[in-house]
Amino acid sequence: MTKPVFTFFNNKGGVGKTTLVYHIAHMFALMGVRVLAVDCDPQANLSAAFLQDEELQKLWDDTRHPQTIYRAVQPMVRKGDYAKPQLQEISAQLNLIAGDLGLSSFEDQLSEQWSKANDDKQDSYSRAFDVLTAFWRCAQEAAQNVQADIIIFDIGPNLGAINRSVLLGTDHVIVPLGADLFSLRGLQNIGPALRDWHTSWGTRSSKPFDDYVLPKGNMHVLGYVAMQHQERLYRPVQAYKQWVDRIPVDYRKYIVDPPAESASGVPKIEDDPYALALLRHYKSIIPIGQEARKPIFSLKTADGVSGSQLTTVRAAYSDFHALAINILGKACPALLQKIV
Repeated sequence: MTKPVFTFFNNKGGVGKTTLVYHIAHMFALMGVRVLAVDCDPQANLSAAFLQDEELQKLWDDTRHPQTIYRAVQPMVRKGDYAKPQLQEISAQLNLIAGDLGLSSFEDQLSEQWSKANDDKQDSYSRAFDVLTAFWRCAQEAAQNVQADIIIFDIGPNLGAINRSVLLGTDHVIVPLGADLFSLRGLQNIGPALRDWHTSWGTRSSKPFDDYVLPKGNMHVLGYVAMQHQERLYRPVQAYKQWVDRIPVDYRKYIVDPPAESASGVPKIEDDPYALALLRHYKSIIPIGQEARKPIFSLKTADGVSGSQLTTVRAAYSDFHALAINILGKACPALLQKIV
């Protein structure tokens, strides 16, 4: 039985995606959900959030063992299969397949095999399926080994071959959004790309193939998480409000299938069923959490928070707990019932 896969994705970078993945993975773990996080962003920012620099350098310098996602799939360049990755235990409930800057070199291999998956020769398309599903199969095997309940992928802000392969094995896509023009423009690319990949994968995966079960390529978009702005003197609040008010409309226009062209009857973001959360800006406690290598909702006075910052810590816990409940309620209601 496969584990549900969640991927956080926006075509626009800088929207707080990796910070969101880091915190929601920790929140799920605190709630008793066993999580496998997989860092498939070649920038490896998620791994840098979880691990000390010295630990990461050791993993990256070890060319003999599959200690990162790149080292796990690297044997496939030589016509082999992926190597079972060595997981990093973050806590009893949370494990990580670390990222690697070398992963970007696997992009060409994935692009080549995407074309070959359309071949009529079984030898050719079978090999293509091996490569294109490597991330999914690797994560599923690792999740089974640590008895994870869910898998969470972090990927880069682009429509490249690595992201396509991860998303083809994704059950639920969550879109982080900032209140700005560039973030919303990213929606115009996401929806059409997911629909095109779904259709193309359906054509490819319909070929006779008995080696293992292929992912469905459904890539259901569960909803979006909007990030509130940080107030700045040179960018008035009203400018952000205009973009926040556009999010429900643009989401329906570009992501919902079939697209909803009309803005009439679209609710405000606070009442939008597609809005999984509207997260505030947590101001000064973000760098404290990064320094302490902790999620912000787990910070204590010993970590350097005090006064009003403790109120922000409690608010962050409430916000991320509500987000985790919302995600599980929409995607995995049976798992939610199990832990509450």
